[in-house]
Amino acid sequence: MSLVKKVFLLLVSIIFIRCGNDNEFLIKKGNVGNINKKTTVQELNSIFKNDSIAISGIENLDDKELNLNSTNELIVYSKAGKKMLEIVPDNQSDSISKIKSVQIFDSNYKTDRGISLKSTFKEINENYMVNKVETTLTSATLFIDELNATISIDKKELGLNSFSREQVSIDQIPDIARIKYFTIWFN
Repeated sequence: MSLVKKVFLLLVSIIFIRCGNDNEFLIKKGNVGNINKKTTVQELNSIFKNDSIAISGIENLDDKELNLNSTNELIVYSKAGKKMLEIVPDNQSDSISKIKSVQIFDSNYKTDRGISLKSTFKEINENYMVNKVETTLTSATLFIDELNATISIDKKELGLNSFSREQVSIDQIPDIARIKYFTIWFN
């Protein structure tokens, strides 16, 4: 085999490997990495075989099968112990249940337009249409229909008192405001 063919095959292999790694952390409507609308709770063990899955409120999860008997979420930790995702099933007591939502805690997860937990409101607003803003006591929640996502920004980032009932409009959100929570909904 000629040197040119070897180099070409090497480059193609690298591209495929790189694309596979990118998809592992890609956020899009109906997907967070390798989790999609059809993923069941039972499949999470194989998707995160190199990571750890815990049930919130339960310290030891020795059983390899994820059997949910409570209303708790599933928390995915990286090998290094860093919290990556919080997964809420549709039906918490059914291992073949589909996923209701995934809250993202790892900034490696990004949309194809580069939006991640490290993004600012300006970056979000330049890349996606904010369809609605709802105000809670502690944050402003942005609804991004294109991603079926909610992105929360802490009221402290808005220069407002936490626990205030003051409504927030999109015009009041500073460009430099950072994301507090990023959740993808699968319904």
